[in-house]
This record gives sequence, C-alpha cells and structure tokens, in this order.
Amino acid sequence: MKSYKIFSTLVALTVLSTTSCTKKLNTVPIDPLVKTSGNVYDTPDAIIGGLAKLYASIGISGQNSNFNEPDIAAADQGTACFMREYWAAEEVTTDECINAWGDGGLVEYHGGIWSDENLYVGLMYNRIFVNIAYCNEYIRDINAKLGSLPSGLSASTAQQYLAEARFLRAYFYECAMDMYGNVPFATEADLPGTFTPKQISRGDLFKYVESELLAIQTLLAAPATNEYARIDEAADWALLSRLYLNAQVFSGTDRYTDCITYSNKIIASGKYSLHPNYQQLFLADNNADRDEIILPFAENGLNTQSYGDVTFIIHAGVGGSEDATNEFGISSGGWAGNRMTNTFVTKVFPDATGKTDQRAIFYTAGQTLGPIADPTIFAEGYLSAKWKNVTSTGVAGSNNTFVDTDFPLFRLGEVYLNYAEAVLRGGAGGDAGTALTYINALRERAYGGKAGDITAGQLNLSFMIDERGRELYWEMFRRTDLIRFGLFTGGSYLWDWKGNVKGGTATDAHLNIFPLPASDLQLNSNLKQNPGY
Repeated sequence: MKSYKIFSTLVALTVLSTTSCTKKLNTVPIDPLVKTSGNVYDTPDAIIGGLAKLYASIGISGQNSNFNEPDIAAADQGTACFMREYWAAEEVTTDECINAWGDGGLVEYHGGIWSDENLYVGLMYNRIFVNIAYCNEYIRDINAKLGSLPSGLSASTAQQYLAEARFLRAYFYECAMDMYGNVPFATEADLPGTFTPKQISRGDLFKYVESELLAIQTLLAAPATNEYARIDEAADWALLSRLYLNAQVFSGTDRYTDCITYSNKIIASGKYSLHPNYQQLFLADNNADRDEIILPFAENGLNTQSYGDVTFIIHAGVGGSEDATNEFGISSGGWAGNRMTNTFVTKVFPDATGKTDQRAIFYTAGQTLGPIADPTIFAEGYLSAKWKNVTSTGVAGSNNTFVDTDFPLFRLGEVYLNYAEAVLRGGAGGDAGTALTYINALRERAYGGKAGDITAGQLNLSFMIDERGRELYWEMFRRTDLIRFGLFTGGSYLWDWKGNVKGGTATDAHLNIFPLPASDLQLNSNLKQNPGY
C-alpha cells in the first residue's frame, strides 16, 4: 500500500465530566447519526481507519484533503503538521539548514534566539500532544471493545492494532522528551476533561517510553511481514536502538550496550540490507526500497496531500536556477527556502561535487558558495538535491504539487551508524571490527567501491559525527546528534549564523532543550518552565 486509506471516522475526543452515577450515561445515543466511542468502532474497517488516522497524523494536518478541517489552527496549515515541525526543529536549528524566507520564528530557530513564544516551538509542542491525545483515545476505545469486537476482527489482530498505536504514542513521547525535557503526561487511563496533566521528569518519561516499547514487541508483526508502511517488530527495535543511543542525554545514564543489542536484532533478522543506490532512497518510487527502509511514512500525490510532509522538504529546498519540473518533478519554481550552510558542507564533505562520495547531492549552479552573508538570500549556500519527486527511471511523480516520495522514519543505514557509535562509546555486545565493517559498507555504497574505506585507526567519535552528517543529512537527526556529541551549543563548533552572528558564536547550554510554550504554562499550573527561559 503506497498511501494510507483514511476513513471518514469521527473520533470522540471530548469526554463529559460528571459526578452522576447513573448508567444511562453509558447508553448509545438513539440518533444513529451521532457517533461516540460506543458505536464509531463497530466495524473492522472503522477500527483500522482509526489506526490509519494515527499514522496519518505524522504528515497530514487534518482529515480533509482541502485543508479546511485541520487538527490545529494555523495561518499556514503546512506548519501545523508533525513532520514539517519536527524537520524544522532538527534541521533549521543546526548547520545543516538555513532558511531564506525571513519568517521570525525560523530566523530565531537558526540563530538560537528562540523564546517560549516562538511560533514553531509552540506548533511543534501542540502537534506532538494532539497526536498523543489521538493515540490515547484510540487505545482507550479499542481496549473497551476487546470483549465485543465486530465480526471479522480477531482478538489477536485487535491487540496488534493496539500495539501499533502504543508504538506511535511512544514515538511521539520520545520526540517530546528529546525536544522539551520535562513535559505534561497522560495515557489512556486519564480521561480528557477530568484532570489537568501533571509534569513528568525526562528520566521518568524515558523509562515509560522504554517500558512501552518492550511490552508491545511480541504483539507486533514479525520483521518485514506487516503491510507496507505499518509498524512491525523491527521498527520497535529501531526506535529502541535510537532511544538507547541517546539515553545519556535523556536519562543521565548511558545505555550503549542496549543500543548494540537492538541494533543487532535488526541486523540478525536477515530482513534488511543496504539498498545499492543511495539517491534512490529519496525518490518517488522508494516504496520499492524495502530492503533498507524499516518503516516509512507513506506518501501519495493523489491520496496523501499535505504541505507538511516530504512535499515541504522538496518544495522548500528548490529555487534559483534549478529545473524544478524536470529535475525534481514539482511545479515550476519551488519555494526557495531551505539550503545548506557552507560550514556543514565543507566540514563534512571533503569533496562536495559528488564525484567521489555520491551522497554529496548538491546543486551549486548560480549559487554563491562560501560563508552566508545574508540568510534571506536563497542564492547564498549549497542547495540539497537529495529529495526528489521523480522515480529512479526519471519519471515524475503522480502530482507535481504533492509528492510520491516516502519518508524513511527508520532505515538500516541509521542502525549501522548506531551500532558503530555505541561500540566507540564503550557498549558491550559488539566489536570494533564489525563496527568498521558496517561503516565501510555505507561508504562503499557511497563511493561505488572501496576507495572510501577507512581504517580502524580512523574510526573515532570525531569521524562518526561527520559520517552521520554525510549519511543522514536532511532526515531529521542533526540537532539530536549534535547535542549528543556536545556540539549543538557552546563555542567548540560554530556555523554560519549560529547565535545569530554571521560567522557563528557560542550559545548557552539551555538551548539544548526548547522551552515549554508560554500559552501552556498559563493553562496548566502543574508545569514548570525549563531552566534558562
């Protein structure tokens, strides 16, 4: 399945708070047109449709393709999408991306001068917790249906759906923990309208996410056996690998051994291998690349229409003299927004032409290369041509506005990098020789042979942060990676306009997490602002 089938399912998200003991409150409305949790999930299609909504909340702003039924009110519905907000938080705040539009919130993002009233800080936060609320409601409602499932839906299938919903909730909470630290917390046990969420510590949230991912493993489909773009056991292992790699930051205790354990599970499953062509992982027919992609977010230009998914990544990075139509498969012009900083490209890619390392997929014709003098001039800086809405045979996607290119949320390339870094950081259960083999496998794909192989002596943490940049740029990793390596804030690593200064300047460590939005602090007296804001 190339795109999710979104059913017109109305999920009851508001629960009436009452002290009445009458059982009449549990009756189904007489009017058959009124939908509640008691009858909305009365068919197997409705139940899988509710699950599809949870998946779709990663990249879609609402349930209507005409953008007039958004989940979150915003002047630009594209900015109310999880993937677009997460991408901006992970990329625009770093050396990998600088935006030319001059939007105040994005200028603050790249300059490291955001506050608790920053538009994008608030939209990201709201999107995460709206998505968590959807997951909680679905889990609550399907749990209530387990004793009376509709004909045609088995208990084991329903439990699998629940496990997938719990995975998505754990994923969104992992993002909240990464970005905001100590956050409000609620599960399906907390009825909306009956309580004010309490704040959970980052360390305790880490334990919760870990416990959920461990608990659902046996309920999920075996690796690479679920329907395309749906969660399976390998996706669970991949999120655990990522979680444990960042455990020192999130919880204060390193878990590199566990990172190796779950990386090994994916590799040992034998279901995944590196796709032979790096560029094809980011093209309109990458749904065929199931050899490497463990879990994608499925896109379809006709059925999954949004300005906040890969459509945003591609359009916002195209402009200048690029041939938007023939080269990128999108409507003429592009949005002329995002490009790479000079610092990132020259530091990470010794040869930025792509003639040696084929991951250097940049466009430079007509661009002024070198330090960026004016962030609002799109013609300054390297343009990324990594993501395209054309197939591996050069055919444009089905729609020249909304793209067909799926987003790989987890892929084997990341798992190889996680394993190698965890070994370098002292994790047990792996070895340096195997780590070197995995890194050289990535580089041999990139170089088309062994010309880019490194030696054991070259494999160190300084190399690893650059290799992650080469392999994973513009895939929503950079901010988290730089924080883990101690390079996101401070002055040991500077890039164009870090600290809102042309040549870059040191920034304060409190920026390693975003502030809780001022609006939520006003609504919830249980919340305490993060230090430094």
